[in-house]
Amino acid sequence: MPELLAVALVCATTLSSVDCSRDTALDIIVAPAHSAMECLMHAQASAASAGLPGGEGRYLKVTCERRTKLAAVAEPVDH
Repeated sequence: MPELLAVALVCATTLSSVDCSRDTALDIIVAPAHSAMECLMHAQASAASAGLPGGEGRYLKVTCERRTKLAAVAEPVDH
């Protein structure tokens, strides 16, 4: 499983780049990546193919994140 995630964030131009995050983005695309180079290229390509980047009043920010491992815990279901 790839350790990196390519993240393309579309944020409003009224928001600074520092404040553009998953919580503040207008749109988000996340995809797995095997290397930092693949991460940057994949995020830009994914955003472009989805028609997300650019436009009036918004901009694209590309980031790479380390994948976090989540442990699934099964809870008993009462019937």
